[in-house]
Amino acid sequence: MSRRTITAPFRALPDALLWAVLAVPGALADLTGVNAPRPWWQSAGGAAVLAVAVAVSRARPVLALALAAGLGLATSPSLFTLSYGPALSVLAYLLGRRSAAARPALYAFPAVAAAGTLLVLARDVDPVVEWLVLTGTLLFGAVFPWLAGRYRRQARELVAAGWSRAAQLEREQEIVADRARLRERTRIAQDMHDSLGHELSLIALRAGALQVAPGLDAAHRAAAAELRGAAASATDRLRDIIGVLREAGPAAPAPLTPPDDSLRALVDRAAASGLPVRARLPRETALPPLVERAAYRVVQEALTNAAKHAPGAEVSVTVESGAGGAGETSVTVVTGPGPGPTVASPAPGGGTGLLGLRERVALAGGEFRAGPSGDDGGFEVSARLPHDPGLRPAPRPSAAGRAGQPAGLAQAHRTARRRFAVPFAVAAAAGAVFVSAAFGWYAYIKGHSVLKPADYAALPVGAPYADVAPFLPDRQVADPPADRAPGVPPAGAECRYYRASGELFVSVEHFRLCFRDGHLVDKSRIPRAGTSGVVQQEEKEWLR
Repeated sequence: MSRRTITAPFRALPDALLWAVLAVPGALADLTGVNAPRPWWQSAGGAAVLAVAVAVSRARPVLALALAAGLGLATSPSLFTLSYGPALSVLAYLLGRRSAAARPALYAFPAVAAAGTLLVLARDVDPVVEWLVLTGTLLFGAVFPWLAGRYRRQARELVAAGWSRAAQLEREQEIVADRARLRERTRIAQDMHDSLGHELSLIALRAGALQVAPGLDAAHRAAAAELRGAAASATDRLRDIIGVLREAGPAAPAPLTPPDDSLRALVDRAAASGLPVRARLPRETALPPLVERAAYRVVQEALTNAAKHAPGAEVSVTVESGAGGAGETSVTVVTGPGPGPTVASPAPGGGTGLLGLRERVALAGGEFRAGPSGDDGGFEVSARLPHDPGLRPAPRPSAAGRAGQPAGLAQAHRTARRRFAVPFAVAAAAGAVFVSAAFGWYAYIKGHSVLKPADYAALPVGAPYADVAPFLPDRQVADPPADRAPGVPPAGAECRYYRASGELFVSVEHFRLCFRDGHLVDKSRIPRAGTSGVVQQEEKEWLR
């Protein structure tokens, strides 16, 4: 069973309730006599069209709006009708809620306006007022509800996008946390490589020197060789363990360098192990802590490589503070060519030491270089480390910083609401002025076409027009209810229609005055719409 089949009954009930609500105004207008009397089949047909409009409002909201507008235009060319006006507004709102594109509505509203304008012109009854009422009804009864529905849809989409963005931020935070753990594992591995690898290389160097020392018997030479081989094997195993640690493992901080260690102590331990090293170092407190630590690692890795790959070669270590300017330190370690293969060097490493140094120096904002120092077979490692933290790369945003980004979504929501509210308020103000002017004009022409019942009763049939004119209002009714008149006008007479009351938007009684040859020849009362019975003609023609 498809999802559409399952949800169909749940949609049918709200649609049925919506149809009942939209059909109520038309039924009440017919029962109370607000509308002109019409056959029952017209009322039933209007209710049936509303049912079709509600049924297609989900899949074809533009068609539903067109059906409601068609009912309104069929009832009144000005589109203003109590029977179908609420349906027009509700379906326009649903069009804004259910249609993703604005173009269909932008086509539908001008089409309704054009159709209403043609009907107003064809009727030719006070077309200016009719057109103003048409425009005001379309603007406030259709366009504004559509804008409200469209805003509601956009707000709902923005909220959904906000939740999606929040979920995406959570995933990004998890990725950032994973990367942080990986960086921490890499840092631990690098510290292990730099510290333990250096010490193991020095052990191997001491064992190699002991192996070739004069005056040592064969048993001690074999023990020294075994010690050197064990140190080299431990270095290889350490490299394998570091490789595993770079990929997985707990990310607990494990500083492996004693906090009181220094460049001077590092060089002294290497020299005591038999490595021929010459050093030119700054004072103990001359370097910033971060720069000194990076320089320590560069010198440590260079000495380790010299002990492993060029045993017996002279090593020159130079650390200068203020080189290239007062705000940086340069570190240079040059390993000379080896004196010869007196002792087999340990197996070369995996190359992770120099890569780790390059990353460490880059994080400190410096430059790193490693390569041959000349044609004599020497090797040089150099680094330039700035002292100013502002010259170092900016840190990546933390997870906590990223967690604050949903507040930007709320700001975007408020900005979207302001962008919608400003043009909506301007349009509403302009529409209010327009409708106020149209309503004022409507009230003016209706109020100035009222003939007081007392004046109507005082007008005698047969009176000259000059005696009747002072009692007549300024304007006549532009849309007279001639179909409700009690009888046909006298032949050859010119009839005028006036309202009996100044009430607006309801059906009122009318008076009909007919003139011929400059005299009042007939006057009649026309009942309001829905009144039972017929008001008879009060005065007969006095002159045939």
